[in-house]
Amino acid sequence: MRIGISVLSRHGQNIWENGLGQNVFFLAELFQRLPFVQSVRLIDVGDHGVMPPQIDLATRDLRLIKLREATDEVDVIFEMGGALDIEWLDLMRARGKKVVFLCCGQPYVNLVEPAVFSKPSYSTRYDRCDEVWHLPKDAAYAPMLRLLNRCDVHEVPFIWHPQFVAQRVREVEALGLRYGFDALDTAGTMDDALAAGARRGLRVAIFEPNISVVKNSVVSMLVCDEAYRANPGAVHAMHVLNTLHMKDHPTMLYLANSLDLVRQHKATFHGRHDIVGFMVQHADAIVSHQWQNDQNYSYLDALYGDYPLIHNSPWLKEAGYYYHGFDARDGAAQLQRAASTHASEIDDYRARSQRVFAEVDPFSQHNLDAYAARLLHLCRNTTFADSASRP
Repeated sequence: MRIGISVLSRHGQNIWENGLGQNVFFLAELFQRLPFVQSVRLIDVGDHGVMPPQIDLATRDLRLIKLREATDEVDVIFEMGGALDIEWLDLMRARGKKVVFLCCGQPYVNLVEPAVFSKPSYSTRYDRCDEVWHLPKDAAYAPMLRLLNRCDVHEVPFIWHPQFVAQRVREVEALGLRYGFDALDTAGTMDDALAAGARRGLRVAIFEPNISVVKNSVVSMLVCDEAYRANPGAVHAMHVLNTLHMKDHPTMLYLANSLDLVRQHKATFHGRHDIVGFMVQHADAIVSHQWQNDQNYSYLDALYGDYPLIHNSPWLKEAGYYYHGFDARDGAAQLQRAASTHASEIDDYRARSQRVFAEVDPFSQHNLDAYAARLLHLCRNTTFADSASRP
């Protein structure tokens, strides 16, 4: 079985600009470990012809090919990192190949927001694939995906690996910086920290992209401000990233100026930064909020550094500091708890994070088996699947 996964190359691309770019490589490397997979190719539908600088294709045994080359080099096609030409997909399916749309973005919002908010979008023909695969976070939308795409819809595991965050950590270490929570440089033990002249309170970063209602900084800002009002010693500073594009919007200005953290000059608004590069310089805790999009790589990157992660992701309920839904007051209580106890309880915190990492490891046997089962089911009536299954 030969697999092709779509990617979209473009000038200035960076592996940290979104989770989808990383997900493609985790999936490709997972497929390479399946005994019946002969090869994995990346089908480039972009215009740059190279992958981001953080990616060395040769060491991963991966090739970047154009659509025309892919015609005779792939048996199973995953539309994932970029939209594929409809006529080409029709040709490939007519030749007995299989096409899967691997839905990683939140499908309802991707369908509705472009029309409601007049946002740029890409429309394609829904009946272009044999199956749709979605992540556990989008299980509620499976009936919608089934009706839209007129095919079978299946859930596949959410996967993540620390290879990219570890690579970035090595880069900042070469500059003399360290990624990871430093118990001696925070108010995790408040009295001792004050006695030593250390900073009082956590420097909080909010990394929501602020381009959709599913991942927005509003509730996180309220969490920080409520924690600060309840206990000024808990929050030393609030950094809100990805906000420069809306800094002059009246609603954003009104909200920001209502916060005590802003009024007392403890809040800073930033553009886009990668999590490692920003945390090593400016912050030691993260507050996040999502709406129906609870599996995000940034959470795992934060846990990898042992940073206090105050979040509302039910999927991650046993790790980090969880608050429910839109309950900003509960989130504030969790932030205060992190400020008071994180340093002393970090071993337990780290152990809970490690259990999550084991669950999402692309190369763990349970995830390899799950994806193998899905592939073999997809190709159960094809000749290339029969030949690939034989020893």
